[in-house]
Amino acid sequence: MDLLPVGPLPGDALGAAAQFHADVLPKALSQLEHGGDLVLIFGPADHTHRDWRSSIVRGLARRYAPARVNAVAGEDEAAIAASIAYLEGAPGVTGQLLPVDGTGAGTVLYP
Repeated sequence: MDLLPVGPLPGDALGAAAQFHADVLPKALSQLEHGGDLVLIFGPADHTHRDWRSSIVRGLARRYAPARVNAVAGEDEAAIAASIAYLEGAPGVTGQLLPVDGTGAGTVLYP
């Protein structure tokens, strides 16, 4: 599984998407052309970035199937590492954007 760190990108979604397509997408395409699975590592961003990020990951996953393409978004290194470990052990997961923050879901409470 290849990892491709992304960023830093502009804070606004349109600028970030434009810079991604200009600077990062060619690298991702090159890696995928050589075979193997790919995980894009995005920094944290607000909700306005979710659509373009999800779209690019889904599109790459469709185009390069059966290779898997996923993305992790966040800055907590332990949470990112845990997500990558999960993806390595989940061969059916592709085209997903996994936002992580490292704080966990907390205790599950039942009524």
